[in-house]
Amino acid sequence: MRHFGHLGPDIRKKLFHREPVEFTAASPARTLATALGATLYSPATRPRLADDIRKQTGRGVVSMVLCLEDSISDAEVVAGEDNLVRQFALLDAAAEDGADLPLLFIRVRTPEQIADLARRMGPAVRRLSGFVVPKFTAERGAAFLETLRATETACGQRLFAMPVLESPQLLHLESRRATLAGIAATVDAHRDRVLALRLGVTDFCSAYGLRRAPDMTAYDVQIVASVIADVVNVLGRADGSGFTVTGPVWEYFRLHERMFKPQLRQSPFQGRAEELRAALIEHDMDGLLREIELDRANGLLGKTCIHPSHVAPVHALSVVSHEEFSDAADILRPERGDGGVLRSAYTNKMNEVKPHRAWAERTLLRAEAFGVAREGVGFVELLTASVPRD
Repeated sequence: MRHFGHLGPDIRKKLFHREPVEFTAASPARTLATALGATLYSPATRPRLADDIRKQTGRGVVSMVLCLEDSISDAEVVAGEDNLVRQFALLDAAAEDGADLPLLFIRVRTPEQIADLARRMGPAVRRLSGFVVPKFTAERGAAFLETLRATETACGQRLFAMPVLESPQLLHLESRRATLAGIAATVDAHRDRVLALRLGVTDFCSAYGLRRAPDMTAYDVQIVASVIADVVNVLGRADGSGFTVTGPVWEYFRLHERMFKPQLRQSPFQGRAEELRAALIEHDMDGLLREIELDRANGLLGKTCIHPSHVAPVHALSVVSHEEFSDAADILRPERGDGGVLRSAYTNKMNEVKPHRAWAERTLLRAEAFGVAREGVGFVELLTASVPRD
């Protein structure tokens, strides 16, 4: 797998100062957590799920969640489980023939589903990267993580958990502190198998009968913004105790996936920023772009996505700019080990070595996963090159 690997080498050469590195499902957890990017959700009941997964892989998706929880009705769960077993057998055969697959996770409802699905998949479980645990709290989550540990041993396959933080106990002020402390202790005890923490903002809004409009971000809803801040405060620290926390879902999309006019996509390197901006606004994407930028400013990386048209913007805005890379690399030079202050190579800011070190380390991790843009290449060029042509 490689971000922007669906683009031809000549296009990547024009876009990147340093191309994204390749990684596999067996790569270190820190690499995978950084590289999740736009994690695309799909109901587990889709009859051609294996074909859908391979199609989205060809469009640049590197992580997907196949959902047995809120995206399907209670009456569809058994059929969804059966379908997953069939579809993973098809994916396993395709991978044996050389097909590329993304990181695949299953969102389950109960701990028992983890062990049962892994057993029923048989050898095809090797195509599974882990499970998404909904409505995670210390009490509820411990059973899922213990079952995951036992399932890893039984099937001999490394399996990660991605807890979803979305419970009312986390939202309500009177229980938030204790809930966060309990979650922190639980995920720390299973640190080697918790890949990332996901935020369930839709459930947060539901608890108060709220829904943000397409021109508003999660950070405009103050009660949601306060939870995000507290989650990052406790669980997203850069001192080695934190985890990757991913951005919330963006709910809006158009019925068709062809976001841009064909003529806009024919010349991706002409700097047509105004036309692109107009196309994004027309397709309810302006709010998404602002939310992605605010995600990263608030310590989040990657994003939950429920429509393929969201993938390219998330990945384009995840690429490290040439200026960011220049600053980060300069801060981390061995000779800067004693600290100090230096003027940036772009001569527009001061870089303080000690305070900015954690930022620089995270930036270089992101640079490995998403690449470093060439000087003068920005979001417009990256996005227009990435949008599917069909």
